[in-house]
Amino acid sequence: MRNESLPDRPETGRTDGGLPVLWDRRVIFVANLLSLFFGNEKETGELMDQVGPLETYGGRLVPVLDLIFRGDEDNVVVLERRPDENLLGYFSRELGLRLPRIRLLSNQSYQNLRNDDPRKDPVIAKLVDGLVGHDDAWLDGFVTDVALERLGELLKLKTISSQRASHCGNNKYLLHQHLANNGLPVFDTWIAGGLSEVADCLHGLRSQGYDRAAIKAQIGASGIGIIRVDTGKPGDIPPFLFFEGPCLVQGWLDASVSGVANVRSPSVQCFLGDGHISLYDLTEQILSPDSVHEGNISPPPWIETEPETVEELYRQAEVAGRWLYLQGYRGTASVDFHVVFREGRPEVRVCEINARVTGATYPSILARHFTPKGAWLMRNLRFEPKAVSSDLLERLDRANILYHPGMSTGILPINFNTDLEGQVCKGQFLCLGPDPETLWGLLTEARDLLAVRGEFDRD
Repeated sequence: MRNESLPDRPETGRTDGGLPVLWDRRVIFVANLLSLFFGNEKETGELMDQVGPLETYGGRLVPVLDLIFRGDEDNVVVLERRPDENLLGYFSRELGLRLPRIRLLSNQSYQNLRNDDPRKDPVIAKLVDGLVGHDDAWLDGFVTDVALERLGELLKLKTISSQRASHCGNNKYLLHQHLANNGLPVFDTWIAGGLSEVADCLHGLRSQGYDRAAIKAQIGASGIGIIRVDTGKPGDIPPFLFFEGPCLVQGWLDASVSGVANVRSPSVQCFLGDGHISLYDLTEQILSPDSVHEGNISPPPWIETEPETVEELYRQAEVAGRWLYLQGYRGTASVDFHVVFREGRPEVRVCEINARVTGATYPSILARHFTPKGAWLMRNLRFEPKAVSSDLLERLDRANILYHPGMSTGILPINFNTDLEGQVCKGQFLCLGPDPETLWGLLTEARDLLAVRGEFDRD
């Protein structure tokens, strides 16, 4: 591994809407979402049940990987399925982006990396043989799990972060302890060591005035690993929440609590390099009623009127970022917050750190590359009936809203989630413009143009 000899007091800076200094090396990036839960197969199954097949989500790395890793030689992204060819052509020919080389590794083969002799899998053997000669590259993934470390051993490559650093950096229980021990505001929290202790925790929160509570697993992502329950009648609680050990049971802080109003969910985008931390974007998360991530907008619409809140967000993000740095994690990350107003005063609390390339990383990196200091909005559009990618791109282009370099406003499709026949089920669309009002108008125009039915989709 790496980074052990580096300073424990990294320099911290803000770029306020501009890209930070990123990696000057090349990488082999394994974009497989099966890694997110560090072996908790029940959580992985929950994610698949909610979002469907995961094979096309890694395609979001394609347009941004060479912006994050800026070495002189080609990067490689390892995906489960090749991205849409029309979108790849748009990235390279129209946007002028340098794209990584694409290699394929199925979900089953990714899981087989955990076996005693993974090279018995012919797909793994072919991948390893095809990556010979990349001895100066780093190895990275959404997280560093057992499978990624095993691939590193086969390739004789170092992962950017160790498995321990990646696991600790995404651990909500450890982060909560750090925040509480250092005097930062935290949610009213009880610790449940197992299912049998949850009832007492909920009773305690109910006595503190909470009608609802969140039960958080130590490791979770994309709304998986957290459930919201009634403190009086919690219902069934899935045992997989305790896969890593004790859970956090926290008071659910919203307008149902006396005196609380105006709930917000901002997020600070971070980059942790060797010896420095950059806080490079402030976004407002767009969440579903169940608090599942659906998109982001930057800057938040309240950024000019609430400078006190902005400064407190950055102050706490720096504290959280330094903790993450000390875990040994390096790379992109987000610090997600919960902000409420009580008696007219803002209360800012860190919810979690996502120590990985997150759903906000892709749009933020692209937006800061093409339109520094501009505004951006990312939403997920689902197509029913399914669509043809070339038709989607042509419609946007004919309407003069498909983004091309130099435009002041436009829509940049980041990724298409396709079925086995190549038809588009869902896409991630990035709106670029001078201000939030323009972005929402642009998104409405695109939805009408593309004949999108129904509501926006989860990330």
